[in-house]
Amino acid sequence: MVQTKLVSAAALLVLAVSCAGTVQWSRVPMDASRTGVHAVVGDNAARALGTFAEGIYTAPNGKRFTCGSTPAAAKLMLDAQPAMAPLREVVGYAPAAIPKGRPESPLSNLAVDVLMAQTEAATGKKVDVGILNFGGIRLNEIPRGNVLLDDFVSMFPFKNHLCRVQLRGADLRRIFEQMAVSGMQPVGGVRLVVNGRRLESVEIGGAPLDDAREYGVATIDFLLDGGDDLYVARNAKDLIMTDVMVVDAIMNYVRAETAAGRPLTYQADGRVVIRK
Repeated sequence: MVQTKLVSAAALLVLAVSCAGTVQWSRVPMDASRTGVHAVVGDNAARALGTFAEGIYTAPNGKRFTCGSTPAAAKLMLDAQPAMAPLREVVGYAPAAIPKGRPESPLSNLAVDVLMAQTEAATGKKVDVGILNFGGIRLNEIPRGNVLLDDFVSMFPFKNHLCRVQLRGADLRRIFEQMAVSGMQPVGGVRLVVNGRRLESVEIGGAPLDDAREYGVATIDFLLDGGDDLYVARNAKDLIMTDVMVVDAIMNYVRAETAAGRPLTYQADGRVVIRK
């Protein structure tokens, strides 16, 4: 039997391939018991990762490694630390974790609400509705405590730009009907009620959606023509693409909140109701 070990941040996965071609997996928790390595925060790289000198890696728990893959991997990590240092800037404080989840959540609501406000500011045109995608939010939460720039860069890694689309209510309704069937995405400015994968009602700004009216919709370029099976720009009456990236829009909000002395908090508010 041949064994290949694959290491992730959370666990050690062991792949066993037998002569008969059967594949079996097992998972071993990564608890720092071998080296004492833990996450780098601020300027504690040496304490968190250990040191490398003259071909010898000294782990945080004092163990020394002179051969094999451990010293080589440790050197790569340590050499990268100066370039990564700016990402460890503390940019805010969250008194409680802000999680992501469907059909709506504090984190997804925050992201789409910031998208709406920043798109309106960038274009100078009114925004009524916001549409994002859960796949564009790559972490499961803003962690409790000090929040780093790295948290947001990792959370919004894609170079997607803010856009404003002018849509008729009937076209906007079709987008929400598709979400009711395929799965909800982060939305803002609306209250959606879905019953049995059928869109039951839509309110925008507290009033029922008007199929004949035109609405300003904030979104990202990835979702304009097929990203995550959404076609937000289909039948658009107007389209403005800005040079503002999602992560920059989020950071504008975070830095403004921190400068004002406010902690980072957000909540689910019932904007999406799923009835079984």
